[in-house]
Amino acid sequence: MTGIKALVGLAPLTFAGAAAMTFGAAYVRGLTGFGMAIILVPLLGMIVPPGQAVVVAIILQLLIGPVGLRVILADADRHTAVPIGLIAMATTPLGMLALKAITPDVARLMITLVAVGAFLAILMPKQPEGHRPGRFAIGGTGVASGLLTGFAAMPGPPVVPFYLRRRLDPRTARASMMLIFFATAIAGTLAALWTGLATHRLLILALLLFVPMWLGNHLGGRHFGRVPAHLWQAMVAVVLGLSAISAVVRILN
Repeated sequence: MTGIKALVGLAPLTFAGAAAMTFGAAYVRGLTGFGMAIILVPLLGMIVPPGQAVVVAIILQLLIGPVGLRVILADADRHTAVPIGLIAMATTPLGMLALKAITPDVARLMITLVAVGAFLAILMPKQPEGHRPGRFAIGGTGVASGLLTGFAAMPGPPVVPFYLRRRLDPRTARASMMLIFFATAIAGTLAALWTGLATHRLLILALLLFVPMWLGNHLGGRHFGRVPAHLWQAMVAVVLGLSAISAVVRILN
C-alpha cells in the first residue's frame, strides 16, 4: 500500500475507502444490472474531482463488461438493446465534451439532478401488457443514455425506466441493460482518451479498483437468481431512491 500514493495520488486509507465504495456499487450492479455509476460517481466525487470520478467509473464498466457477456447476449432483448447501445455510443462523445467544458460545482449539481431524475422516472406507471416501444422511444433512450454516459458515466437513468416500465422478465431486463452499458463504456473510454480526460493515473486507479469491483459484481450476480421478480423491482427503486437522497445531501452540504 506504500506505493498507492505514488501510483494514483491517493493515501492508502483513501484508496481503501474507494475500494469499499467500488465493491458496494459493483454488488448492486451484479444484483440489479445497473446502478454502479449512479452510486459510485457521487461517492468517488468526494475523493477526486467529478470529471475524474466519471472517467474511472466508465473504465471500470468497460473492464467488467465482458464478464458473463455470453449469458447477457443470450438473455437480452437485442431488438431494442442493440440499437439503443449503438445510438448511445454515437452520442457519448458529446456528453464528454460537455463535462470537459463546465466547472466541477456545476458537474456535481447536474449529476445530482440525474440521480433524482432516475428515481422519479422509475415511479412512472408500467406500460400495458404486450407493449412494444417505437423508434422514437428507442432513439430517444439511446441519445439520452449516450449523453449521460459522457457527462456523468450514468447511462442508466433513461435505460432503466425504458425496461422496467415494460412487463419483462427481470433476467431479460437485467441483461438488456448490461449489454447497453457495456457498449456505452466502450464509447466512453474512447471519448475520454480522445478528450484527454483519461490520464495514465486514472487508468491505473481503475485497474487497481477492478479487483473489488469483480468481487462485488460476482457476489451480486450470485444473489440475483434468488430474488423474486417483485422484490427485485422494489430493490431497484430503493437503490435509485437512496442514490438520489445521498446526492441531494452531498450537494447541500
